[in-house]
Amino acid sequence: MTTGQISDPARGEQGGARAEAGSAPGRRRTARALQAVAFDAIGDRYSEAFPAKEGQLAAGRRLLEELAPGSRVLDIGCGTGDPTVRQLAEGGLDVTAIDLSDAMLSLARRNLPQAAAYHRMDLYDLATVRAGTAWGLPELGPAGAGCFDAATAFFSLILLPQHEIRVALGRIRRLLRPGGLLALGLVEADLDDCPMAFLGHPLRISGFLREELAEVLHRSGFTVEELNGQPYAPACTALPPEEQLFLHCRRSD
Repeated sequence: MTTGQISDPARGEQGGARAEAGSAPGRRRTARALQAVAFDAIGDRYSEAFPAKEGQLAAGRRLLEELAPGSRVLDIGCGTGDPTVRQLAEGGLDVTAIDLSDAMLSLARRNLPQAAAYHRMDLYDLATVRAGTAWGLPELGPAGAGCFDAATAFFSLILLPQHEIRVALGRIRRLLRPGGLLALGLVEADLDDCPMAFLGHPLRISGFLREELAEVLHRSGFTVEELNGQPYAPACTALPPEEQLFLHCRRSD
């Protein structure tokens, strides 16, 4: 299982932790490891709190309408695999799925063992040398540029500060072929790395208002072809209602 004590969640090694702990990369990796610990503990309760996934499923259907069978798709923050890994795999796509939580990946592998190639990885390291050196996934580093026909990221980017969301979008773009697609789900909110209690665990959450989000995507090299917003009330009464945004984007060249 993930532990919040490690400096590099990729390997779980203690060596070098003291030297790196005070640096900016060390602080962000510690923060990401603690997020993984939270989702390890949350597990299936996430799906119980957010049982209705119609907006996410609609975004997946839009992808399936445009992609040929066998197209390569990267699901970023796959969680338990439901609904997106299941939907895309059943639609005939070749799915690679990443998540930082061991427990979420274990659930996905148990529930949908043949649906995707599952890997533990920090999404922030996509398209960088750390994909290979830290996570053992060079195919998701610089060598993977242009290898995916599409990517999905449903409510995974909200766990990054706003400036890291901008960086991550640029890195996702590098992995997409020219004209490749991005299906994105976020919560509409003017928040930047704000602390909140989520199912009994402390997390930090970010969001954008829709006009700013469209501009962020444009500056990151994407054309927003469709944006749908819909109110959502979680099944867990401890969580407030939210406005969810689903965007269908294309890599612009």
